[in-house]
Amino acid sequence: MDQTCCPQYTIRCHPLQFQPSKSHKKVLKKMLKFLAKGEISKGNCEDEPMDSTVEDAVDGDFALINKLDIKCDLKTLSDLKGSIESEEKEKEKSIKKEGSKEFIHPQSIEEKLGSGEPSHPIKVHIGPKPGKGADLSKPPCRKAREMRKERQRLKRMQQASAAASEAQGQPVCLLPKAKSNQPKSLEDLIFQSLPENASHKLEVRLVPASFEDPEFNSSFNQSFSLYTKYQVAIHQEAPEICEKSEFTRFLCSSPLEAEHPADGPECGYGSFHQQYWLDGKIIAVGVLDILPYCVSSVYLYYDPDYSFLSLGVYSALREIAFTRQLHEKTSQLSYYYMGFYIHSCPKMRYKGQYRPSDLLCPETYVWVPIEQCLPSLDNSKYCRFNQDPEAEDEGRSKELDRLRVFHRRSAMPYGVYKNHQEDPSEEAGVLEYANLVGQKCSERMLLFRH
Repeated sequence: MDQTCCPQYTIRCHPLQFQPSKSHKKVLKKMLKFLAKGEISKGNCEDEPMDSTVEDAVDGDFALINKLDIKCDLKTLSDLKGSIESEEKEKEKSIKKEGSKEFIHPQSIEEKLGSGEPSHPIKVHIGPKPGKGADLSKPPCRKAREMRKERQRLKRMQQASAAASEAQGQPVCLLPKAKSNQPKSLEDLIFQSLPENASHKLEVRLVPASFEDPEFNSSFNQSFSLYTKYQVAIHQEAPEICEKSEFTRFLCSSPLEAEHPADGPECGYGSFHQQYWLDGKIIAVGVLDILPYCVSSVYLYYDPDYSFLSLGVYSALREIAFTRQLHEKTSQLSYYYMGFYIHSCPKMRYKGQYRPSDLLCPETYVWVPIEQCLPSLDNSKYCRFNQDPEAEDEGRSKELDRLRVFHRRSAMPYGVYKNHQEDPSEEAGVLEYANLVGQKCSERMLLFRH
């Protein structure tokens, strides 16, 4: 990690606390428009958003404005004229002190406001030059602090009114509640109902990655063809390299054994292919490992012809929603692993936009919120995220003699094995292995030695 050009840090997302950003919502809406009406976005067709936007961080600002029900009522021209005249009367004394007024002939107002305006001159303040003060002809701006105070004041009034009515034995009459503008959940955005005459139909199927499964078998050739098309177009691989045997080894032959415990999810644990079928054709496949504590995203391949749907982002959001669904049945399954975060590669930073998420410290193996890691990664491609200089890996190998070795068809502790060895360099290799796997695994696995 401290020597490679592109250190890879394990990243995990907290699906239960996840809220889609503005860019995520755009991807989901784009998919819904395509399914409902066949609309194809003419915007950026990049599969992943590479940079987070400021607007994502302030996505809820309009909800605050809506709650306060702030409106600028400029519906009619007469209202505009009336507000100007009343403002002039109220401000006339203070304006005299500030300076002279300018008069505008009604003809110039008619050009802006249209017909039906009076023929006599109206005193109107010209907007000040930049830096010369507020424009009195426009509604005053409301700052966020003022809006918060207004909201708190209304809440206190409501509470006081309710308390007074209750004390007098009268029915409680509450003030009208502010309009709620709660953001839609991820599930609300994904599973919106489509019209009966929708242009397209999307179906997501989860099939075990096993040749013993009939559904996996029947879709294997189509899935492999899609994989080849993806590798050639996206990763510029030669078609002859994309062989079925390599595809099978890479994404179909899993070391995980399928399990179906009573307290586990209905699909069980193991390796799966999450297939995205559009109008009867596979357009994307997400390879997943479903484990007791997490869903791990292994790989995604998709049809490059549908890049305009941002299938990389869309599938990640579907997988987060899927993890939340599994959590309802299996409460300990509460994390979504996204593989590796590579900060030194700009195209791989998009994984950091699914928040809240953590990075794994490469030295102490504790999880650290990604917000705390990014400043350090901006300064150095390799970082120890744990800020405690005294902290160590709690699972490190502490007793080398307890490590298990397989030698001459027998399993034995390393303490026994080393008594029969004369090569001094042997211990250095065993120690490196022990540091890599940790104490627990070194006692559960067998290190083969001739």
